[in-house]
Amino acid sequence: MLRAGRLVAFPTETVYGLGALALVPAAVERIFQAKGRPPTNPLIVHVADLAQAHLLARNWPAQAERLADVFWPGPLSLVLPKQALVPDIVTAGGPTVALRMPAHPVALGLLRATGAPLAAPSANRSTHISATTAEHVARSLGERIDMILDAGATSGGLESTVVDLTGSVARVLRPGLIGIEELEAALGERVKLAAAAMETHQAQPSPGMQARHYAPGVPLECVTGSAKARVTQCVAAGERVGWLTLGGPREPLRAGVVVIQLPLDVEGYSSGLYAALHEFEAAGVARIVVELPPDRPEWLAVRDRLARASHPA
Repeated sequence: MLRAGRLVAFPTETVYGLGALALVPAAVERIFQAKGRPPTNPLIVHVADLAQAHLLARNWPAQAERLADVFWPGPLSLVLPKQALVPDIVTAGGPTVALRMPAHPVALGLLRATGAPLAAPSANRSTHISATTAEHVARSLGERIDMILDAGATSGGLESTVVDLTGSVARVLRPGLIGIEELEAALGERVKLAAAAMETHQAQPSPGMQARHYAPGVPLECVTGSAKARVTQCVAAGERVGWLTLGGPREPLRAGVVVIQLPLDVEGYSSGLYAALHEFEAAGVARIVVELPPDRPEWLAVRDRLARASHPA
């Protein structure tokens, strides 16, 4: 199906991706149509091995060699100058391409069987919650795509870290499962965090840089500390509320509140975040109130996703 230019959703170790032949513009265009994705938002190209990556990147600096050696296959995307054979539709017309070698055995097996790189953003409608199960994909995209490869829930839960290697200093364009300290340890040099979110009309160097992204279909707001007072206020106003908590409520709750408690460790929270947001949507809540995790470096990616999910539409 992929070789015929059709769309196949498949699991990675981060979230489910929506794949199409990366070097065939007509196939890539179907991704944008299915997702309702703006053409200013580029796609990550997934490769089966280093040889494919070298064919797509115009140069391969020592930084790329070190990071790929440590983190590939894995949840790391590298932004590099692109070769001419990479279609402009993949890169939002820009001169760079984001490359990743996924670690999930189904994703790698699919890439190897197809024999070609695959453009694969998250398998959901544009700006909405990423999919971590095949059911999430089906609910979001339905008959807009041709096939879903179901390998159960993904383990990582958040998208890959994206690192720009086109300048003298490596820059994280999108925080992810691999932290800045890990990148610095692998490179032996400082890594910068890119500037704030970009607007939708601007051509972007990486996915995940829009101000609003990863968002449920109902308002989501973040609260520092306990959200009990805010949840009580919303219920009193007649709203059915989803309460995403780190510690759990300490007293019985009123009717009209759906509570999901996520673990206090980063890996467990990351793995369960999108699934919790999907569960709230399925429960029909009118608003989601999230207790923010600690403002510490290891929580950077989680807090980034929550900030974008809570940005006004």
